Amino acid sequence: MPTYTAPVTDLQFVLHDVLRIADSDLPGHAELERDFTGAILDEAAKLAAEKLAPLNAAGDAQGCRLENGVVYTPEGFREAFDEIRAGGWNGLDLPEEYGGQNLPIVIGSAVGEIFVAANMALNMYQGLTHGAINALLAHGSEAQKRTYLPKLVSMDWTGTMNLTEPHCGTDLGMIRTKAEPQDDGSYRITGQKIFISAGEHDMAENIVHLVLAKAPGGGEGTKGISLFVVPKFLVDEDGSLGARNAVSCGKIEEKMGIHANSTCVMNYDGATGWLVGELHKGMRAMFTMMNEARLGVGVQGYAQAEAAYQNALAYARDRLQGRAVGGKANPDGPADPLIVHPDIRRALMDQKSFVEGARALALWGAHLIDRSHRSGDADAEGLISLLTPVIKGFLTDRGFDATVQAQQVYGGHGYIEEWGMSQYVRDARIAMIYEGANGIQALDLVGRKLAQDGGKHVMGFFEMVKAFIKENEGDEELKRDFLEPLKAASKDLKAAAMFFMQHGMKKPEAALSGATDFMHLFGHVCLGLMWARMAKAAQAALKAGAGDATFYETKLATGRYYMARQLPATALHLRRIESGAEPVMALDAAAF
Repeated sequence: MPTYTAPVTDLQFVLHDVLRIADSDLPGHAELERDFTGAILDEAAKLAAEKLAPLNAAGDAQGCRLENGVVYTPEGFREAFDEIRAGGWNGLDLPEEYGGQNLPIVIGSAVGEIFVAANMALNMYQGLTHGAINALLAHGSEAQKRTYLPKLVSMDWTGTMNLTEPHCGTDLGMIRTKAEPQDDGSYRITGQKIFISAGEHDMAENIVHLVLAKAPGGGEGTKGISLFVVPKFLVDEDGSLGARNAVSCGKIEEKMGIHANSTCVMNYDGATGWLVGELHKGMRAMFTMMNEARLGVGVQGYAQAEAAYQNALAYARDRLQGRAVGGKANPDGPADPLIVHPDIRRALMDQKSFVEGARALALWGAHLIDRSHRSGDADAEGLISLLTPVIKGFLTDRGFDATVQAQQVYGGHGYIEEWGMSQYVRDARIAMIYEGANGIQALDLVGRKLAQDGGKHVMGFFEMVKAFIKENEGDEELKRDFLEPLKAASKDLKAAAMFFMQHGMKKPEAALSGATDFMHLFGHVCLGLMWARMAKAAQAALKAGAGDATFYETKLATGRYYMARQLPATALHLRRIESGAEPVMALDAAAF
């Protein structure tokens, strides 16, 4: 059965050596000393190893079941969820006013990686709740906040988001769910939603659904959409649970992966709901939830890759197959371990260099959110808005690829369920689809985010890369191995952006045909920047004689691999982008 050990040392390296969070001028960061964050991560690692990871494979095999309208989660899930609840983990980075601990989001993201890698399906019950809380924090009335937030933060209640319907996913303007106003200020919600993660389960006493629906007078398309809070059980004035609302689970979806998460078809049959935010402004309110969720999905992408990599590495060290090309590495055995073979090394280095770079990017993104929220930094807000589709799209695309590579290390055993590798592949696959499929992320990046605020934020990113290179070019080792490759990749990104500027308005298909390539090009440059920053930090630690020298030397070797073997992919993506729309759109639809 697969195992998982939280990479606490590497998380600490990113938090303190690279991001230097304790030195930040942001409110609440001065207390984030290495010992303090280490204690948090160690406790999360212990919970993950002892309670969450052992349930991962069993939960996948058992799945959820629907009986008489009640969804029962796999054996052991309720007890594990109770431990997450008792530890206050959901409220780690939520306001103290509602029972949270008000730590920075970057700490919540680091803990989130550990829990996702240990048991993605179980963590989703918590993750969706977190998103619902943020939507209510931003757009709920004071009464709604008092009613729902303390129970959601404590996870006595859990939350969901209800967007998709059988006939529409991305095109939410087509939704048919209706909201009829009532004399008491409530609405009657009628319609069906599908693909609702954690829509019904047995681990909380109430489930608070956030539902998109159309109220009268809103017009066609997304302009007519409003957001409503629709609890499974109505809440009385004293905060106690009242009557069962007219919302029910009609079916559990049979899915490729995340079997232990109850993905439900939800039926609203005149259910009582209350408007969240402004009437007919539901998309803005929902995207508060969506954007936070997209960053969390990016973490899911590389967290599954981390867990898969750990097991592939252990297998490669243990499995004896063939002889090393340079002679016997294990002369007393019948064969040498897989890890001596160059192609296995390549696969493992691909995984390792991606995961560690992705970790740094995701935590940097979370730190930008902290800077935006805690200091009102508009530049940080603009930059993370630009990077969100890259973090979500690139990290989940490449994360899935990494789980497949990990499975491949096992050869035929990787295809056999008892080894557990297929679960990582199956679970990672959904991250490329939900919270906005990755093709949509690419279109959002090219169609909206590049031009946002007159292109200010992408230009700011280019200046950031340029300044980092200039600041450190006196270090010859860093310059040769990291800065020069980063400079070349950044030039490719600039050339691609210029291509869109020159052709996008006249021939929009030219830009959109290259959108996914641009997202990946941008992702590689981001990881190149992260590796350059990590290399600088590792070099400084080695010169200072601080910490484990082997750790820092390994970090540098892994970074060199990424810069030499992965970052040059930017040239390929640029060439594809510059080919324009013609090769993509050449066939008539009927000719396929």
